[in-house]
Amino acid sequence: MTADDSFGRLDDDDYPAYTMGRAAEMLGTTQGFLRAIGEARLITPLRSEGGHRRYSRYQLRIAARARELVDQGTPIEAACRIVILEDQLAEAQRINAEYRRAASRPDT
Repeated sequence: MTADDSFGRLDDDDYPAYTMGRAAEMLGTTQGFLRAIGEARLITPLRSEGGHRRYSRYQLRIAARARELVDQGTPIEAACRIVILEDQLAEAQRINAEYRRAASRPDT
């Protein structure tokens, strides 16, 4: 792998660049919180060769949303389910918008 390949990963939202400690620090939460949302299957961190959890920027955004809900008093399991449903709804809306755009194009 070249240095150019490594730098290209910095822009990849799915690249597992953050250790558990760094991820917890960035989110202002505990490592236990990250473990709990992993157990609730909200996010599944990748593992380094040594077995350590690694998180992507996308996973950190998902975790941050769950933390918002938990901070507002939502139980962690419910917060995880809400985040999953929000994500599914956003994807369904994106797909519907694509279908509408395709349907509104004149046939060529």
